[in-house]
Amino acid sequence: MRKLLLFTLLALGPVAARADNGMLYIGAGLTNDNLRDISLTNSSLNATDFKVWAGVRPVSVFAVEADYIDLGSQTVNTPTSGADLHYKAYAGYAVGYLPLPLPWVDVFGKVGLAYWTLTGSSGCIGDLCSISRLSDNGSQFAWGAGGQVHFGNFGARLEYEGFSIRNTGGANLVSLSVFLNLL
Repeated sequence: MRKLLLFTLLALGPVAARADNGMLYIGAGLTNDNLRDISLTNSSLNATDFKVWAGVRPVSVFAVEADYIDLGSQTVNTPTSGADLHYKAYAGYAVGYLPLPLPWVDVFGKVGLAYWTLTGSSGCIGDLCSISRLSDNGSQFAWGAGGQVHFGNFGARLEYEGFSIRNTGGANLVSLSVFLNLL
């Protein structure tokens, strides 16, 4: 049993020691969001918004991250009605990093859960307004992939994320972020 424990420590030691690019980190960036086929407005929403995120990376090949993503707002007016919509999401991911021989470059994939919300109002027809509040939310499987470079405590990341939102064709996001390693 002692030999197994010693072998495990020797095998995992270099992996744990490689987590030199930061155990705790925070980031922020711009996203290009695409929500397709919104059934409430019979349209799609393409917006440039923002996201903030934080992560814990205890070993070089694994991390846990949490995101807040502003997915954008939309105002739609038709001859018979109108609607104002705002989408946002919170997501949690398990992130796996591909070991590369370049210490300043990381390639990653992530899977997790996204909690999205829709808030808004609808109901104006010409001068007559009977405003009703809209609210919907849900949790869906989320995934993503990307790459990042880092020098010292600073870095930049380019990534893609996707998840479903009820009554739409889903959310697709491409983001460019900067991040800071705290520890």
